[in-house]
Formats: sequence, structure tokens, C-alpha cells
Amino acid sequence: MTIAASYEAIARMLDYPESKEQLQVDSNIVSSFMDRQDLKSPLSSFTAFAAASSESELQEEYVATFDFNPATAPYLGHHLFGDNQKKGGYMIMLKQEFERCGYKASEVELPDHVSVVLGFLAYLAKQEGNGESLSARQSFISKCVLPGVERLNAAFLTGQGSHWKSLVEAARLLCVDDCKGVQPC
Repeated sequence: MTIAASYEAIARMLDYPESKEQLQVDSNIVSSFMDRQDLKSPLSSFTAFAAASSESELQEEYVATFDFNPATAPYLGHHLFGDNQKKGGYMIMLKQEFERCGYKASEVELPDHVSVVLGFLAYLAKQEGNGESLSARQSFISKCVLPGVERLNAAFLTGQGSHWKSLVEAARLLCVDDCKGVQPC
């Protein structure tokens, strides 16, 4: 397992659930990588929930968690800037960075959706030997990703319980581990 595969898997897990089986496969990918990195994976409760739930139950809780609760909306710009002009600038910056790096983001979601941003990190990790550097990815994480993921994670800690919070925590742990030794990560 690689950091790229882990980012890809957690990105799929934080998108609207289309396949219960894919969630379980992705959970194993992330957990295996985290174990190899000596990170305590928070995914066991989610994996058990996914195994015991139907696909429609997974989709219901996803919508209740991310779509009906503004405190845990999956949009990093929302957590960083609320509803003001800075959020628009953040989204423009993300789109420009995606374009600069040749990343084709989903057109279904806004560029600041946590699954889109994590998918971009997977793309950057795969490109590491092709002109994109680890330090560029780490800088992007520390400036543009981790602050929003940490605020989203904090919203889960103060709000209602949801099985999806362990996925946000796993994403946070992956980002922190990926930019070890870089300030302010």
C-alpha cells in the first residue's frame, strides 16, 4: 500500500457511497497503510458499521451527516472561511492548482469537497517522480488541506455522533503523517 492508494481510497470513502463492497475494500487499504506507518487506524468502527448496514442505510447516514448538517459539510472552504468572498478565492485557487498540475477533478462536486481534494493528493503522490515533488505536496497539505480537515474533524468532535467521523480523522492522520517535518503541519 502507498500513500497515493490510501488517499485515493479515503477520497472514495468520503464521497457519496455507491458500493458497500468498495467501502470495505477501501477501508482495508487505508487501515493497512496506516498500520504500516505505525498510525492507529480509527476505521474499525466504520468498517463494522459498513459491514452491518445496507447500501441504502450507508447512503442515508452519509446524507444526514454531510448534506443535512452544515456543521459537518464536506466542503473545506466552508470550514475555513464560512460564507464570504475568501471561500470563492480558495475555490479558484484550488481549480488553478488542479489545472496547473494536470488534474481532472470531478465535475459533480465543488473543488473544495474533501473527496476531490484528497483525490488531488493521490494524484500528486502518483506524480511525485514526474516533476511534482514531495515538498510541493506537503506545502499544499499544510496550507490548503490540513487546516480545513482539522476544522471538519473538530466539528464532528463537538456535534452528534456519526460513523463518518472516523473517516475524517483517518484523512487528518494521513495528511499529518504525509507532511511530517514540515511546518506548520
